[in-house]
Amino acid sequence: MITSPAFAGKRFAVLGLARSGMAAAESLLAGGAQVTAWDNREEPRRALEGRVELADPLGIDLTGYAGVVVSPGVPLNTHPIGPHAARYGVPVIGDIELFALCRPHLPAHRVVGITGTNGKSTTTALVHHVLQSAALQARMGGNIGLPVLAGKPLDAGGVYVLELSSYQIDLTHSLECDVAALLNITPDHLDRYDGFAAYAGSKGRLFSMQRADQFAVFGDGDAETRGFAARELARREAWRVRTVDGKDLIALQQDWPSLQGPHNLQNAAVAVAIAEALGLTPMQWRPALASFRGLPHRMERVAEAGGVLYINDSKATNPASTAPALAAFPPRPQPRIHWIVGGLPKGDDLDECAPYFGHVAAAYTIGDAGPRFAELLRPHMPVTRSEMMCEAIQQAMAAARPGDVVLLSPACASFDQFRDYEARGDAFRQIVTTLLEPEDGAALAGGRG
Repeated sequence: MITSPAFAGKRFAVLGLARSGMAAAESLLAGGAQVTAWDNREEPRRALEGRVELADPLGIDLTGYAGVVVSPGVPLNTHPIGPHAARYGVPVIGDIELFALCRPHLPAHRVVGITGTNGKSTTTALVHHVLQSAALQARMGGNIGLPVLAGKPLDAGGVYVLELSSYQIDLTHSLECDVAALLNITPDHLDRYDGFAAYAGSKGRLFSMQRADQFAVFGDGDAETRGFAARELARREAWRVRTVDGKDLIALQQDWPSLQGPHNLQNAAVAVAIAEALGLTPMQWRPALASFRGLPHRMERVAEAGGVLYINDSKATNPASTAPALAAFPPRPQPRIHWIVGGLPKGDDLDECAPYFGHVAAAYTIGDAGPRFAELLRPHMPVTRSEMMCEAIQQAMAAARPGDVVLLSPACASFDQFRDYEARGDAFRQIVTTLLEPEDGAALAGGRG
């Protein structure tokens, strides 16, 4: 458990007791804070009963509180906790800010913060893998892995590698990352922000919290990200700011089975820049990129049978995230992707995927978005209105030929048919492996892309 004596004698409220909220409450208690906590569910309240005051922060006087800790899932633009806390001059913060407050009391360490609309989970896991491969003590946290406060402090010389969503950055005010990275910015989560500029500005705050003598790394794929790079160049020595496109790594990419496609070239380039900012050499990061196994639900190689590859990219919940998956499998020479697409749409178009429609042999639309997506795609490719995941997989499996790819990359949220993208990806994996079981020569791929 990471905690700090700076919490002693102070009062905090914790709203929401899921994984990060419970870890925050335990950290505050271990540091000697007085904690008021609340969750609508009885089970987590019961776990803290007798050790905290159980009360909804919305219903109490917050005078004298040092902070209200909320989950990143709480929409600050609409939830009443923001105005309520502001009445008492109390900041609304998250567990990452608590970690930042703990840092002066931890063994000497460094922090890497990684954000972006797409690719941040893969890049965070890749950096973590590179560091561990170089025999450095490292831990993933933030939006991936364990809550950052839940584990023991790293020994001196350790590196905390944090995936940071815009929601988490919104709740953080003093995190000085030794290396901060921004992969890209495309429209997403606009229901939480007053337009695209406000969403982009949230990402940019990660760099505003840094000192000028710390390192910043940027992708080179969009104007907004390049704009933040230019801003940071204006206040830092040029060698502390790197903008990367991955072109210098193209010749190496063929040796990275789990990092195929142009999007993963950028992810790898950012990871390499981070590793080098931390002092690693090519002799350390090159073999690590080749041995990286990837993440579940992100270009995950589920199986290969009869020359057909089955890919679970359920984490692609918007068109900008799906586009790189389509780009990763160009025609050889014919289109070879059997694309399972649809769910709960975040928009009304697939424009960001359009440059890669020529890679698709056929589309199979599912979920609420199915009718609209079928209408959009029919002028460009054969389309089957599958509606349900199982039907789509069976139809794609029947149509696929050796060298083809059956790709679940929905470009949509999952909530119309599944609890979350992980449940959707698990269902894809289970259905594929079940349908392939009777076939001779079917083999689980054994790795994740």
